[in-house]
Amino acid sequence: MLRQFLAFYRPHKRLLLLDFGCAALSGMLELGFPMAVRAFIDELLPRQDLQLIGLAVLGLLAVYLANAALMAIVTYWGHVLGIAIETELRRNAFDHLLKLSFRFYDNQKTGHLVGRVTKNLEDIGEVAHHGPEDLLIAVLTFLGAFTLMMLVSPTLAMMTALIVPVMAWIVGRYGGRMTQNWQAQFGRVGAFNARIEEAVGGIRVVKAFANEAHERALFAADNDRYQTTKLEAYRIMAVSQTLSYLGMRLVQVVVMLAGALLIVRGQLSIGDFVAFLLLVNVFYRPLDKISSVIETYPRGVAGFRSYLNLMATEPDITDRPKARAVTSLRGEVRFEGVRFGYTPDRPILRALDLHVPAGRTVALVGPSGAGKTTICSLLPRFYEVEAGRITIDGIDIRDMTQASLRAQIGIVQQDVFLFAGTIRDNIAYGRLGASEADVRQAARRARLDELLAELPEGLDTPIGERGVKLSGGQKQRLAIARIFLKNPPILILDEATSALDTVTEGMIQQSLAELAEGRTTLIIAHRLATIRNADRILVVTENGIAQEGTHRELIEAEGLYRELHAAQFADLQA
Repeated sequence: MLRQFLAFYRPHKRLLLLDFGCAALSGMLELGFPMAVRAFIDELLPRQDLQLIGLAVLGLLAVYLANAALMAIVTYWGHVLGIAIETELRRNAFDHLLKLSFRFYDNQKTGHLVGRVTKNLEDIGEVAHHGPEDLLIAVLTFLGAFTLMMLVSPTLAMMTALIVPVMAWIVGRYGGRMTQNWQAQFGRVGAFNARIEEAVGGIRVVKAFANEAHERALFAADNDRYQTTKLEAYRIMAVSQTLSYLGMRLVQVVVMLAGALLIVRGQLSIGDFVAFLLLVNVFYRPLDKISSVIETYPRGVAGFRSYLNLMATEPDITDRPKARAVTSLRGEVRFEGVRFGYTPDRPILRALDLHVPAGRTVALVGPSGAGKTTICSLLPRFYEVEAGRITIDGIDIRDMTQASLRAQIGIVQQDVFLFAGTIRDNIAYGRLGASEADVRQAARRARLDELLAELPEGLDTPIGERGVKLSGGQKQRLAIARIFLKNPPILILDEATSALDTVTEGMIQQSLAELAEGRTTLIIAHRLATIRNADRILVVTENGIAQEGTHRELIEAEGLYRELHAAQFADLQA
């Protein structure tokens, strides 16, 4: 893990050298002060030369000014280094999330993933800045201070060094426990992030069922578990810092007593004694700092482990080494012996064969759970087939790059997802960088003219999170406009109008009919009236394709389609 972390310093070598160089020089200057005080007491004061004393003070002041400048450089540019690494880690984590397939997200909660890219990485910048720097300063300070203490008084120096193994034991014991605790805390934060995301995202359902008290209770339980875990961290910190403080102060008391004894015996001058006490403070400063950051370091380590775990999740769908970018496909689709299941023991599709000629409209109907949406999810490679293959224009979709394949396919779903921007932003998402004229034409073809005319801000009207300010029909038309702008040769309509009223559905169907012209179109529908004009209708069951034909052919034949049609017609008659 350390090797992986250090690799992030490579692009910032100059900044690292600047930080390290200034930190090391600052540490060396700190060591000079105790020896200057020693000379001041033992050499300058006995001479009573005020001019020389004044020059010495000015020299010491110059050293302090230089050290202050070095500390300013270390503080600012060191944090620049840390933030640069933190930003790179966050960018890598987000990029990796975008590479992972639907199968990964099917088993994750949004709140946990948000936490892994935000909260979990907060302290990595501090560790990236202070970690190597503190280690360097600690080593230099320890060696430098101990060398000078040995020159002043070897006896007292050996007594002072007794605290080092004690501190090493405390840091090793409690630092490891703090890292484990922070890993647990990140899990707790992810849990109540997910709880907040669900409660806020589903606030209309919460209020509709008057279940605010229930949501408060669920959140309180997650919040209490987080509180308990965090209090355990503070208990560990309290114990470790108390032990560190007592250990260091006990040694200081012993040094003071021993030093006083040596002065009485004439074996140590007062200047030596004062200088030694100052050197002890310099010697202990890294230990004090290690004790004070026993919270930050384990938190950063736990965050980096969380990052590594995320990055270790291999995408199950990747571009083949020789995959090619495709353009201008005609749209002839074939499923050849396709087998697929969301879990290995429960196959949804078994040896599916399906042919959709270019430019034709094929509708998929049948009971829920038969695999209609699954078929349409396999075409853009949202999931990978277990056996068989899918081709477009005779090319295996696995031999195409994912980006170019999906650029050739437009999807309109029942549950439209809109971004929290403006109408213009959401239409333009279909083709980033599209011109104003193209965006307006797409809106017009999707029959959004009346809506835009009623809105004072027109295309620049904010629609709220997930389009909350729009009606269901308006959301669907906006999604259709997005596909008009994308202009793909293949179209998938997954229950695109099932949640709409009859009047709105009729208007949307007109837009969809225009959208489907000249495109290979796969339609998933439960309302059979919406697919009467399809070139071919496939009745999909758990056993595969049970029937296929035109609407008229399937109505005249015995089978499931005729039963579904009769049931829906009877409901309409009733």
